[in-house]
Amino acid sequence: MKKLEESVVKLLTEKNLTVAFAESCTGGLVAKRITDVSGASQVFCCGVVSYSNEVKVKVLGVDSEIIKQNGAVDSEVAKQMALGVRKIVGDDIGIGITGIAGPDPSENGKPAGLIYIALAYEDKVNCTKLTTGCSDRDKNRLSASDCALEMILKEVR
Repeated sequence: MKKLEESVVKLLTEKNLTVAFAESCTGGLVAKRITDVSGASQVFCCGVVSYSNEVKVKVLGVDSEIIKQNGAVDSEVAKQMALGVRKIVGDDIGIGITGIAGPDPSENGKPAGLIYIALAYEDKVNCTKLTTGCSDRDKNRLSASDCALEMILKEVR
């Protein structure tokens, strides 16, 4: 079986589509995985690691009131991240990822392994809530990146 990232690059190339990522808890892992694939430059041009709330607001255009009310780990924040990164570069698909990588829960009690992944494509934005139940940072980051890549495959096919 091919790696997910290879399948994504191949499919996006075939469909002549581009993707941009706004990553928080994954720290750029999805962009790294895509750029590990030869030919990725045809489908990927931008990744924003928006680890701080300030970057989410100032760069990606996330509504600061939503962050104040719900915290950064929230489905609406993920959706706005996806829309924001897509708008910045004009790509066909925008992915927004925000969550608690672990090992500890967030300051407001959200558990490690709670991750929201949003995909903006055409005129819709879908968001998946991933709950790994795991406190291992690397496993949570990998699970989130797998989920994001799978979402692209599902949406574009």
